[in-house]
Amino acid sequence: MIKATIKSLLSRKLRLLLSGLAVVLGVMFVAGSMVMKDTLGRSFDAQFAGAHDDIDLQVSLKPKVEAEVGDAAAVPPAVDAATVRRVAQVPGVGAARGVVEAEGARALGKDGKVVPSTGGPRYGESWTGENKLVSLREGRAPRAADEITINAALADKGGFKVGDRVSVLTVQPKKTFTVAGIFGYSDDRDSIGGEQTIAFTEPVAQELMMGKAGSFSGISVHAASGASVPTVQEALKQQLGADFEVQTGEELAEKSADAQRQTLDLMTKLLLGFAAVAVLVGVFLIINTFSIIIAQRLRELALLRALGASRRQVIGSVLLESLVVGLIASTIGLAAGVGIGALGADALAGSTDGLKVAPLGLPTGAVVTSFVVGVGVTMLAALFPAMRASRVAPIAVIRASATPDGRHRKQTVTGAVLLGLGLVLLAMGLFGSADNALSTILGGVLLTFIGVALLTPLFSGPAVWVLGGLFSRSLPGQLGRRNSARNPRRTAITASALMIGIALVTAISTIVSSAKDSMSDDVSSQLKAELVALGDGGVSAAIEPAALDRAKELPGMAAVTAGAFDSAKIGKETGSVSSWRDWDATRKMMSLRAESGDIDSVPQGAVLMNKGTAKDRGLNVGDELTIQLQRGDSRTYRLTGVFEDMPLANNIVLPWADAQSGFRSQQPSQAYFELKSGTSADDVQPQLEKVLADSPEVTVQSRDEVVQKYNSGMDMMLGIVQALLAVALIIAVLGIINTLALSVLERTKEIGALRAIGLSRGQTVRMIMTESVVISIFGAVLGLVVGAALGAAVVRAMKDQGVSGLSLPWSMMFNYLLGAVVVGMLASIAPARRGARLDVLKAVSHE
Repeated sequence: MIKATIKSLLSRKLRLLLSGLAVVLGVMFVAGSMVMKDTLGRSFDAQFAGAHDDIDLQVSLKPKVEAEVGDAAAVPPAVDAATVRRVAQVPGVGAARGVVEAEGARALGKDGKVVPSTGGPRYGESWTGENKLVSLREGRAPRAADEITINAALADKGGFKVGDRVSVLTVQPKKTFTVAGIFGYSDDRDSIGGEQTIAFTEPVAQELMMGKAGSFSGISVHAASGASVPTVQEALKQQLGADFEVQTGEELAEKSADAQRQTLDLMTKLLLGFAAVAVLVGVFLIINTFSIIIAQRLRELALLRALGASRRQVIGSVLLESLVVGLIASTIGLAAGVGIGALGADALAGSTDGLKVAPLGLPTGAVVTSFVVGVGVTMLAALFPAMRASRVAPIAVIRASATPDGRHRKQTVTGAVLLGLGLVLLAMGLFGSADNALSTILGGVLLTFIGVALLTPLFSGPAVWVLGGLFSRSLPGQLGRRNSARNPRRTAITASALMIGIALVTAISTIVSSAKDSMSDDVSSQLKAELVALGDGGVSAAIEPAALDRAKELPGMAAVTAGAFDSAKIGKETGSVSSWRDWDATRKMMSLRAESGDIDSVPQGAVLMNKGTAKDRGLNVGDELTIQLQRGDSRTYRLTGVFEDMPLANNIVLPWADAQSGFRSQQPSQAYFELKSGTSADDVQPQLEKVLADSPEVTVQSRDEVVQKYNSGMDMMLGIVQALLAVALIIAVLGIINTLALSVLERTKEIGALRAIGLSRGQTVRMIMTESVVISIFGAVLGLVVGAALGAAVVRAMKDQGVSGLSLPWSMMFNYLLGAVVVGMLASIAPARRGARLDVLKAVSHE
């Protein structure tokens, strides 16, 4: 049996390797993601190694709120001078010094805009002098209140030199300083992790970065001579209690490296998503390949059974073939994955200034996972054809080499059960009856796809016959139509590969289109402001309050309002909160309507929120909730009003006075401007831009531009989905090529007979091309229907999240259908040429 298996492999090596290409793609993305993560992880570790060599330990209070909203970092809680003295007295501490270091210091370039990021955070800190980590390269330390030193990365990016005047934005309005010096880091580094750092004198750093004189973000500690750092760390933890963090320099470096890995984790998940699609679609390709090959080997398998081969030996023979295919495909995929990982590491490293890519490595986990996925998927997909092969009776040796499909009642029952389970899981995940909604939804989608694929043979014959009618005016078209409909099960599996990809992208496109249209409709119908000032950098942008007062005086201005946003701990969970400088103007400008309670004002001790937020948190008017803002102590508020959902105001609204004392920044990050009737926005916008010139992080935009800005993130997600479709299309092309190639081989005698009675080469090509296009269109139509249904279900479940209506992406769906036609034509080229070039005499006598 082993010899027979090897001969079978060698005689069909090209067909089997073609089916293995789907596994190659899946393994490539899996290995690529793991190689890239390992390489960049080691790169970040090397970049931050020694980043805190200037200290032994750092003491800081635990943040009151973990940052969540936009790009606004958490505010470091203030440590007072008394705590510094207390730390200095702990046994084993040689020296303790209060330091200020916080995110949020943004330098303005010579063009008046914020200097572009070099890949890391923007720090503002107190100058603590030179040490083994930091050294001045030019100039001197800051001495006066209007002097700063900057790191070399910021100097290079902004084109600054010693003596230049530089404006800086912090949690307070813009202030201008003189560059007294430029510093760098050990090992000739301009930056650590792409950060930009501005160092002030200590009092100025306390005022601008902490918002309070005499306060520090942390305490740098040096252990006394002969003292053990771990021992001192433990002593500090016992003395200070659970509210403080005591971290070593190595722990701080690891924490900084982890923060930089967030983008890396996102890219890893993206590549694994591509891998999942490739593997899922590849399963159908492998099943189809082995099914066709087994059908062609029917007499051969029957002869083996007649000679004494057992069912177990037949199954083992087919699985051995799949093992070899899986091993070869996994090896190729792993090699390609190493290349993809290297390219990805170089690309991501280029976005962070000064990051050197570590030597390329091949982690053991990548090798093991690649072969487990590749071999496991291939053998699992081949198991079902293998079991069918084992049921071939010895008497089949006297029958034809291939038989048409049976009814496959078990497959139909299994498909119905899986489809039912998938729909149940989808309902549980979408409508909130499952604890882990995302996992439940993904499981439901997977089972739904498999169930639909198993049930597809029930209607693939009639469906393909109807679709083939579009091409049946000519003889080749009629023959191609009959060929595509004669084997419903084979056609269904081939089409399923394309169906899955198109269904996924159609579902997500439907969700994105519905969300975008809902957003556009709601903003267009409810927002009365003709002009809006938004920050390009998210909620950390700052608008000077004095500029808003001047904007009110502009000719044609009817009303002005501005909002600030931040993270807060609401009960036991972190969430987003907002506050508005003029709530009455905000309510009218955004056409907010009360759902319950009173929303006319936001008095002290009260909060308002939109309907969706109130429902998610299970709150009603009159309920109390505890909120911990970034600054100050936690407070108890009473919910006094709930308003209908509006995309620009879907939040918990706090009194403006509380935001001024508790938010990270006292300045608003968004502003809305309503014009008097008859006033042209084009006339007012230039004047408004001049008024806001000292708020360079915001740009004045029209209402339509605001909608487009909010939808840009969805467009990016849609682009990623299109890339997923490309992967599915590649595998679908492989599947159709493989199916047609094996089908042409299977029908060699039939094609020879057609050629003998007058079918020309051109007609043979058109016949096979018609078969391919019909299968592709069937897969596309099925995918569009399934995807639109899934998308509609998700949209219905998102009603409480502000998605008010269903919008099908008709133009995209048409493009997907057109793409399927192109896929069918391309996939048919090689099999059609082979069929057209068959020697008629040899084909007629083929067995």
